[in-house]
Amino acid sequence: MKRIWIIALSMLLLGAVPSIAHMQMDEPIEAEMEAVTLTIQDNKAHITNADGKTLEIYNLTGVRVARIRIEGNDKQIALNLTRGCYIMKVGKVVRKVTIL
Repeated sequence: MKRIWIIALSMLLLGAVPSIAHMQMDEPIEAEMEAVTLTIQDNKAHITNADGKTLEIYNLTGVRVARIRIEGNDKQIALNLTRGCYIMKVGKVVRKVTIL
């Protein structure tokens, strides 16, 4: 069984090589242009470059506890969360956060 996984993974990786080789290195990548930042301090989330995106907050069991639409490129949001660990996601940016 382990051997089948290794063969399948090798085929998948080898199949991806030609598509990577055709990428132009001088083309800007969208994620770099819109570098979304998510920082947490004093029970507040500070989010930049996320206008129109959604902040999703999940507990460690995977249950979404909050969903907030971000309006503006520089936003501070008060987090009304109980103590514990959470996963926060804005676009492709994901952070593990501990609320004390």
